[in-house]
Amino acid sequence: MRCAGIDLGSRTIEVVIIEDGKVVVSRQTETGFSPVEQAEKLLAGEHCDRLLATGYGRHLFADTYDRKTETVTEIKAVAVGTRFMFSEADLILDIGGQDAKVIALMPGGRVSKFEMNDRCAAGTGKFLELTAMSLGFPLDQLGQEALKAEKELQINSMCAVFAESEVTSLIGRGENRHDIAFGLHRAIANRAVSMLKRFPVAGARIAFIGGVAINPCVCRLLEEELQTALLVPANPQMVGACGAALIAAQAI
Repeated sequence: MRCAGIDLGSRTIEVVIIEDGKVVVSRQTETGFSPVEQAEKLLAGEHCDRLLATGYGRHLFADTYDRKTETVTEIKAVAVGTRFMFSEADLILDIGGQDAKVIALMPGGRVSKFEMNDRCAAGTGKFLELTAMSLGFPLDQLGQEALKAEKELQINSMCAVFAESEVTSLIGRGENRHDIAFGLHRAIANRAVSMLKRFPVAGARIAFIGGVAINPCVCRLLEEELQTALLVPANPQMVGACGAALIAAQAI
């Protein structure tokens, strides 16, 4: 059986296809202004016995692409995908383009509790994107550039809009942009740790997924603050799509 999971996020779309328990296709593209069209391109030429959609755009995709397409919440998809990659995970920190969430797993892998921050872009990929633009760094190099900082500047605002203004003021004072970038990364890490500490974090094995998990500076700061090594998959943005594909396969 060949089953697919598609994760339509705010910034990117991922497709994973599983056949006989193994991942055989893994693709990603930008969400853009027409997510359904982008998703269709990812699936072009692929035959699947079952397709399951997750993420922000799952209902739009299901209604437009094929009425037979089923949906699953991103919380469940992420939980299943994470346990597939890291069977030992107790907590999941998922920071994507527009939201951040923490998911606690029971011993069998089921979700016991979760909390989500989806009311603003603070501490998310969008926050990093605005930061990169303000400082003149390519987004995919921002974390490495932040690690070149010689001192740490405190960023007082975690609102993406106000933080951008604060960055402009720091640049106007002549502060080094690497130092500013590091301060912004520290603010993101502190916000994530604050969310994690609402859960039993002591001794927990924590998986870090989502687009922000690609950022080496955020990873390092989190590990220093939590005093533990994080479980980070090779491609942390594919976890939700992988989980959706696995759920699709389990239901056949």
